[in-house]
Amino acid sequence: MEGRRAGSEGIERAAKYIESEFDRIGLTKYDTLNSYRENFIFRKKRRPNYYRNVYLKSNEMSVYNVIGVLKGKSLPNEYVIISAHYDHLGIDHKKEGDNIYNGANDNASGTTAVLALAEYFKKLDNNERSIVFVAFTAEEMGLVGSRYFGKHINPNDIVAGINIEMIGKESPYGKNTAWITGFDRSDLGEIIQKNLSNTNYEVFPDPYIKEKLFFRSDNAALAKLGIPAHTFSTTPMEKDSDYHRVSDEYKTLDIFTIKETTKLIAKGIISIIQGEDTPTRIQMN
Repeated sequence: MEGRRAGSEGIERAAKYIESEFDRIGLTKYDTLNSYRENFIFRKKRRPNYYRNVYLKSNEMSVYNVIGVLKGKSLPNEYVIISAHYDHLGIDHKKEGDNIYNGANDNASGTTAVLALAEYFKKLDNNERSIVFVAFTAEEMGLVGSRYFGKHINPNDIVAGINIEMIGKESPYGKNTAWITGFDRSDLGEIIQKNLSNTNYEVFPDPYIKEKLFFRSDNAALAKLGIPAHTFSTTPMEKDSDYHRVSDEYKTLDIFTIKETTKLIAKGIISIIQGEDTPTRIQMN
């Protein structure tokens, strides 16, 4: 898929696949959209080397988030966002040999989890709150898709944001674990821990505080609105030699970790989905 650069033919193919999966699962369209796509024009002043390995023909780019909804039964106007970005860095035309940044861990792994969770909760058929499943575009260009999405929602209607990023490597905390960015900024992490207390799964605070990862993924666009939005990840950043490199290929993924992390998230957020728990709002400072 040519590295799924925003604006490329490759990301168009990825979007069509996600749309077909949302349709197969039986999700409905979001808000007033007449398709699963939230289309918009991204305009950016060009600067030399602004986008790593991204080559633009103009200052305007047609981009799109892909969104599907599972309507809540008793609390349909309260929403839980489950998201992941589906774009990556594209092709480095100046590089010889393998020049495609496939982004298997970053972030095909997270997008896979979103699709799996959509199917899981559709079959479970007991979500009291509405669930909005979003594949964000152009995260690699500066959280473009999530920022646009955030400008067109009522934050007061959003109960929580569950963002999934890079879950294809075993966590530094061991098997069946994940870490959550901005853990102390709301009590969402504590709710997750409570729900996992009698399982084989555990979540921990982000161990990479100095990297400021809370502000570097799509949860940030929602958190700035006060929404308790956090990113779930497993990747041991200090050991990951594939991050933003052409070596981020399918063969490097730990499929067991992807499957188990998806289950962890499903079990961890269930009380929020069912309307039993409401995370505290985030105060950005």
